Amino acid sequence: MIGSLRGKLTAKHAPQIIVECQGVGYEVETPMSTFLNLPSIGEDLFLHTHLLVREDAQILYGFSSENERSLFRTVLRISGVGAKMGLAILSAMSVSDFHRCVRYEDAAMLVKIPGVGKKTAERLIIEMRDKIDKTDIGSGTTKVAIEANPRSEAVDALVTLGYKANEVNKLIGAMDVDGKSAEDIIRLALRQAAQ
Repeated sequence: MIGSLRGKLTAKHAPQIIVECQGVGYEVETPMSTFLNLPSIGEDLFLHTHLLVREDAQILYGFSSENERSLFRTVLRISGVGAKMGLAILSAMSVSDFHRCVRYEDAAMLVKIPGVGKKTAERLIIEMRDKIDKTDIGSGTTKVAIEANPRSEAVDALVTLGYKANEVNKLIGAMDVDGKSAEDIIRLALRQAAQ
């Protein structure tokens, strides 16, 4: 197994890159979250990697963080979810946003990922629920610091007020929340819930 690569970035054509290590160029598939943060060609690079061996190919996947690789490996174990979907998930959202979707059973956000339908989103939530530490999400290799954004802050606040996660997801999922602050989203959701 190839666990990591350290070398020079010699080519990048989304989502594939080539990393040269001691004269050997490794073709590496990356999620967009990693690809968009790559250094310039010719600069040094370190990636956490996962080697997927199939009957017809050996594919090396590279990630900028251990958390991304860990989520990718965990998602691969779910029936009906392959490497392509794992990369799509990491390209569409951060690890912390994915954890939040699972924690609050937010299938509506997962369905926005290309290739993820309603049944797959529900399967991801059910199967990942036990694999994500719901109570203590902090820093470290297996725990993730959750990034705040207005939508997630509003979800947290409404759940704290006693609403069930699935009710909150339905309320917020039916609203246009782009460009709104967390306070505005909460107000709109409470108005909608009162009707």
